[in-house]
Amino acid sequence: MKQIFRNLSLMLAAGALVVSCADYNETDDFKATPDPSFVVPYQDLAPVKSYIDRASYPNMTLGATLKVSDFNKQELAHAAVVTNFDNVAFGTSLMSGTIINEKGVMNFLDMSDLLSHAEEINFDVYGSPLFANANQADAWLTRLTAPIEIPVDYVEGKVVNYNDSTAFHGTIDKGSASITTYDNQKVLKVNTQANVNIIEGFEVDSLAKYTVTFWAKAAKQTSYSINFSGNQPSELNKSNGKIEPIKYTLKASEKWTKVVFEIQSKPGVTDGYFRIDNYRTTPIYIQKVQVGYYPDNHRPQTAEERMDTIHHAINAWCDGIMKINLGRITSFDLIDEAIDVKSTLGNGKYDLKHSEDKIFWQDELGSENYAPFVSQVASAAFERHQGDPAKLKFYISESGLDDQKKFESLQYWMDIWENNGAKIDGINAKLNLTYSEDPDKQAANVATLDNLLENLASTGKLVRLSNFDIKYQDATGSSVTADKITADQRQQLADFYGYIITSYMNKIPHEKQGGICKGNIIDTNDPVGLWSNSSIDNRSAKDWVRTATYEAFCKALSGK
Repeated sequence: MKQIFRNLSLMLAAGALVVSCADYNETDDFKATPDPSFVVPYQDLAPVKSYIDRASYPNMTLGATLKVSDFNKQELAHAAVVTNFDNVAFGTSLMSGTIINEKGVMNFLDMSDLLSHAEEINFDVYGSPLFANANQADAWLTRLTAPIEIPVDYVEGKVVNYNDSTAFHGTIDKGSASITTYDNQKVLKVNTQANVNIIEGFEVDSLAKYTVTFWAKAAKQTSYSINFSGNQPSELNKSNGKIEPIKYTLKASEKWTKVVFEIQSKPGVTDGYFRIDNYRTTPIYIQKVQVGYYPDNHRPQTAEERMDTIHHAINAWCDGIMKINLGRITSFDLIDEAIDVKSTLGNGKYDLKHSEDKIFWQDELGSENYAPFVSQVASAAFERHQGDPAKLKFYISESGLDDQKKFESLQYWMDIWENNGAKIDGINAKLNLTYSEDPDKQAANVATLDNLLENLASTGKLVRLSNFDIKYQDATGSSVTADKITADQRQQLADFYGYIITSYMNKIPHEKQGGICKGNIIDTNDPVGLWSNSSIDNRSAKDWVRTATYEAFCKALSGK
């Protein structure tokens, strides 16, 4: 007999939750028993999944979405899922944005734990989207596609030697400056409390690093700040909490001091200048100033290099996740939320999403080759790491498919992708459902749902419904929360759940039923759960309690 939990088992008596260590640990066939609270009038119901007629509905499955942490803790939520559902999904938790850090290091520890446990108890896992626009490893992708460093030579820029000057023609923002004789030579004198451009009239590139060198002297120690083409180095003044210009010190010396600054201009500024702001009562004398620069030592990746980089990223991600998977997850969302309802093609269909700021796979691979390429790479990685290709299923997941134009647009893109060699086995329709007490609104809700199922059935693909949560609205359109819903309202909500399950099982051909996945198994702020978390019999503790929705699932799945 296998033992999963070190010290946790669930036993129930009259709806109470009691920790024990006897039954829940038995995992020969793994039954997490007993189930969360058997409370009148639903105490005689069996686990929900047991009501599915597997002979008549061989592909029908019931899934639940859970946090990875809740599954790996193997406590109450885990018990409810493995007892009542056929499989578990983890939303975005297993996507590259969670797994891969900026340097490309992939952390599969949580995924490894959950897959090992799921394999031990013979429980199925549905794969998070492999590719999407959101929840991707953006920092890693940005780093991979960043410009390439190249060697560059120092470029001599402008030089001003005040030993050869007879008058100063530079910009003075404050105070005064002039050519004078000092230390037996002509120099620029920056008077006290003066802000003076000691060199100007050259063009700058904000990507280049400039070196400003000048030779200065002062009779007494003084301090000054600098400004290079709009960039004034600043720091926090801890005494007053304000951001102020950095003050540099020029010590009194008999010799001329060589001062060097490496600095970049303010972004967007093209007019070059270097300004000194003299704060003290001691003049600063400038003998010579020069500006040179190192050009930007980066170049953009060529189109060929960038494509090679993108291919590397896709291959690395697919290989990494399939290596951990070892063929245990056989159904994945291949692509998630690709359709852009704000952008229409010339044929009237919606375009795919595109971005100027982030890396979208379709922008790199081309919209028509997006799915073909990623499906081929993912399929090859799956097979390479002990996966049975005959069992592998790829879904395209999309929300809002009750919108006829969006549904037709998805169909349009799937046709293109499949014609170009993509493996697409099914559609994962992400639902956004509401029950309304307003008869007209509810009739429209039902009609929309029926039309969606008929459309999905017409594709000939496997059809999976996910995010299967229904919110409740009263006749005025106001939401009814879980803590306010009445028993009668809960029953109406449960009946709608039952209607949708029955409609799915009747409208979607049996061999094309990819299953239904519950979004939340317990009430959130909305009454969406098969269980509620209400106190019972005035106990202070809150336990999971079956709702009318639990019964509705059982009846619908059994064909009643």
